[in-house]
Amino acid sequence: MTRDIKQDLCQIAKNIVLEKGLEPDFSTDVMQAVEAINSPAAIPEGIRDLRALPWCSIDNDDSRDLDQLTYASENEIWIAVADVDAIVTKNSPIDLHAQINTTSIYTPAINFPMLPEKLSTNLTSLNESEERLALVAYIKIDDEGATVEASIFPAAVRNYAKLAYNNVAAWLEGNEELATQNQEVKSTLRIQHELAQRLRKKREREGSLTLESPQPEAHLLNSQIMVQLSSHNVAEQIIEEFMIAANQLMATTCKAANVAILRRVVTEPKYWDQIVELAKKYNVSLPLEPDSKALDAFLVERKRADPITFYDLSLMIIKLLGRGEYVVEHAETNPSGHFALGIPNYTHSTAPNRRYPDLLVQRQYKAHVNSKAAPYTIQELTALAKHCTQQEDAVNKAQRQINKSAAAILLSSHIGSRFDGVITGINEKNCWVRIFSPATEGKLLNPYASLRVGDRVNVKLVSVVPERGFIDFTL
Repeated sequence: MTRDIKQDLCQIAKNIVLEKGLEPDFSTDVMQAVEAINSPAAIPEGIRDLRALPWCSIDNDDSRDLDQLTYASENEIWIAVADVDAIVTKNSPIDLHAQINTTSIYTPAINFPMLPEKLSTNLTSLNESEERLALVAYIKIDDEGATVEASIFPAAVRNYAKLAYNNVAAWLEGNEELATQNQEVKSTLRIQHELAQRLRKKREREGSLTLESPQPEAHLLNSQIMVQLSSHNVAEQIIEEFMIAANQLMATTCKAANVAILRRVVTEPKYWDQIVELAKKYNVSLPLEPDSKALDAFLVERKRADPITFYDLSLMIIKLLGRGEYVVEHAETNPSGHFALGIPNYTHSTAPNRRYPDLLVQRQYKAHVNSKAAPYTIQELTALAKHCTQQEDAVNKAQRQINKSAAAILLSSHIGSRFDGVITGINEKNCWVRIFSPATEGKLLNPYASLRVGDRVNVKLVSVVPERGFIDFTL
């Protein structure tokens, strides 16, 4: 019976991935190409050697595709990103497959990696105790978090400790031992934490939005399904701040060098008028024109006043801000920045094992560093930017539906049970409710006309359809 749960979830996941126009399997050509690769990229003579620095990786407990390492000394931040391009060459069978989905797909029972695992979890991964090629972002900041010196260059690195978010966060908060005895790593982690908070405060001053959007995530543990909201702890803040800094540096560096790359943008919200109306419900008047600092002040106050429903308010704001997308920046364009982050120049460059846009940016920048012709034309980049945006949307929809399918299986033995929840969305046709335990969203079949988003309710589970991810409640 327990084995059937995993098998059912694997089949549901594969069906949904196919329905969304994505490819779950690697072709024979791809696997033959992988078979011919039996070692990581060779470290060339003369490359900058940073293998002595006490680098570490911080990721999810079960992550094996390690894209970045971090290190910090006083006022200095170092981020090493795996040189995936050194093995995965443009237009190779492996590369052409990666172009299909454009990102790895993570689900409770099975993952569909962008690159075969022999690469993404081994030969192109920054694994513990292994020496690898990387692109390193070096950033020196002042006491206010402003950049005073920065550069990006190829280097050789070594991972001295594979660490997990929860363990690092608990150690920083004094609650448990760190999963390494390396004293240099421990020392740099404390510095990384301090510098990350400095960067975070600077972003907040400049208008980065205070948003919390933990998603209900299903996990399979010992053949049992668990659903909980994703967390965001201090260790995750280290990686978030360092990756934002590295991505911003890559965007500004390429712009200054006139290197065409994919930019990640969230334009000024098209539905600002609806955000203004939403704020009025809380007796707050926002400016009539988009203003990220004013919006952030409103969000900070709402988080203080009602932290329980702030998650749902964040989701509403995120939807009204509009989705992120990829566009091309070159000499004749000036893309808008990232409204939610409050950053004028931003790209994705720190996860080339898992995200295709990052691999594209890596190739373009490496060609510039090595004084070679750009591997992609503006026309090719423009087409790839549109494709990556479309496929990212498809992957996000697939992952949400698969997580709801897992939740539906979990709840299938609780038909008729009652749950406390909160209204999360209302439109002309549907009303949605999120129950607190397990953290799951479903459709409310008989809503009162007087219900509003944020209202607390008690609901009864009436039906589930795991194959479609349908969960239905009544009041």
